[in-house]
Amino acid sequence: MPLTVNGTPVPESLIEEEASRMRDHLYRAMKGEPQAAIEKRLHEWSTENAIEKTLLRQAALADPEPIPSALVEQAGGTDESRHDIELRLRIERLIDRYAGRIGTPKLKEVNEYYRKHRAQLIIPERVHAAHILKRVTDGATEADALAAIKAAEAEISQGAAFEEVADRVSDDGGSGGNLGWVSPGQLPPEFDTVAFSLAPDSVSRVFRTVHGFHIVKVYQHQTERPSSFDEARATIENTLIDQKRQKALERVVDFLRTRAIITRE
Repeated sequence: MPLTVNGTPVPESLIEEEASRMRDHLYRAMKGEPQAAIEKRLHEWSTENAIEKTLLRQAALADPEPIPSALVEQAGGTDESRHDIELRLRIERLIDRYAGRIGTPKLKEVNEYYRKHRAQLIIPERVHAAHILKRVTDGATEADALAAIKAAEAEISQGAAFEEVADRVSDDGGSGGNLGWVSPGQLPPEFDTVAFSLAPDSVSRVFRTVHGFHIVKVYQHQTERPSSFDEARATIENTLIDQKRQKALERVVDFLRTRAIITRE
């Protein structure tokens, strides 16, 4: 008999999806253990996760109260279908009902978290950068893109403002090509190599990434450092809220399990 939750079969694809999501983490956590033992644990955990997701989906869909269309539209903008968006909103509403009102954490809670986790609250090395980009696409050959960005480089070397050229020339224009603060790994490795080697207030030569040809300007360069309390406060508040929501989710699942009929192979 296949795995079922309240009479509904749990697709093997859902279990495999959970296993794929967890595999790397579990192999790191169980490093040194026999592969068979890791795969056995992986199957057990991914199966339990699939059961929990099925329970949440069933409970969310059983709620007769509709999700307002305006909320579904507002939550769009990703690759999710309208049905998936509505389902996600229904599950979030279900969790909210169990969580009750989760307000902004108290200052005492935030201070305590900061005290205990200060060593992990790090602002990574980062640069405040802007760029000019000429993409290589079906409509813009390598030679065309290179010629265009070389012309932009010549303008800047002759005294034109980087930001003005970026707004006029870049395929990623607007706001003078400003990228804000960028940490290693956020952009292609070739970008990191150039941007993190530049001194503040300097402009790079033309270089290539998977996206096309770039010129980068770096305004500021900050090395890795501990976060101050004020810098970390918003992150800590969000973490504490997420923890409370996670506990609410666990309560929902525990309650649903007490009423569920689960059959296994």
